[in-house]
Amino acid sequence: MTASMNRRALLSLAGVAGIGLAVAACSSGGDDRSTGRKGSGGGTDPQATPTAEPVAKALSPAQVPLAGGVTVTVTGAGLAAVKGVTVGGVAARDVQATASKVTFTAPHQAMYAAGDAEVALFTSAIEPTPSANQSSDGNGSAANDGQTGATQDTATATPTPTAAPAPAAGDAVATTSLAYAALTDVDRQLAYAMRYWKDYNLAEYGTMNPIGGDCANYVSQTLIARGWEQRSDWYNRAAGAEHSATWTYCPTMDPWLADNAAEFGLTRRSSDERDKVKVGDIVFFDWNANGSPDHTTIVSEVFTESDGTIRIKSASHNQDGPYRDLDEMITVQHPGGSAWFHTFDA
Repeated sequence: MTASMNRRALLSLAGVAGIGLAVAACSSGGDDRSTGRKGSGGGTDPQATPTAEPVAKALSPAQVPLAGGVTVTVTGAGLAAVKGVTVGGVAARDVQATASKVTFTAPHQAMYAAGDAEVALFTSAIEPTPSANQSSDGNGSAANDGQTGATQDTATATPTPTAAPAPAAGDAVATTSLAYAALTDVDRQLAYAMRYWKDYNLAEYGTMNPIGGDCANYVSQTLIARGWEQRSDWYNRAAGAEHSATWTYCPTMDPWLADNAAEFGLTRRSSDERDKVKVGDIVFFDWNANGSPDHTTIVSEVFTESDGTIRIKSASHNQDGPYRDLDEMITVQHPGGSAWFHTFDA
């Protein structure tokens, strides 16, 4: 009696174990049909939405001014993660992104030169940085800025450091391109300024370095490129052999601009009115506080820092440079100097 019962119990237990093993075998690595997901054996979730690869399909407008400042829209797919944009290696401001488009404000072309520029989209924010200056005195300007004495070459203060470059376009998640073109008077003025900041236009205007400095001669040339015309009281002829003081001499040029401000559409502004200054405006400097200008430049960049500080960069001869920093000029290079502007009303 006892032996028979024991055999039946053992068979019953074996049957239960067999069912459990069968259930375990069916569950391992199989589909969980209640969720539609793969089990612990791995695989993907068929209900999950795959992340679209970022792609830039179109850009508008396809052409922008050399001075930038216009809103550009890139349309495509998978663009929601874009946080930074560079155009020709220059960081753009005002970047906004959705899944289907990215908008940004086009920066000025690095050296105001016409041509195609690569638009690169990044998933990390890129802080805009002011343009770095270069230096050349190969045309005899002797780095004097119209003043005998201490210059940047001998000053002991530390200049503003150059910011780190923007990331390489090869690291972008998507790219496209736009074209820079000289579309405005300011574009043409700055294109000229950048072309001739180092390599003087000697054949047409000569150089005034042998008689004191070429800064006013250079600024006057950029105004011709902007659309001004020579006249009887403002001229440079025969490669500089004939010229008016209003064209070549700062102490004469500055009051002449003020006297003709209404005709030229200019407003004279103090250094405290930087928020009114634009690319293409004219800067005068007084190094020794005697009320007479020693130097003049043309504004090549107006850069607003994250804290709201406005930095003015300008192109000049004496010293020759495309992006000289105004504050360095009146503190590091010429301590105690002052500056003022003639700004264009339109």
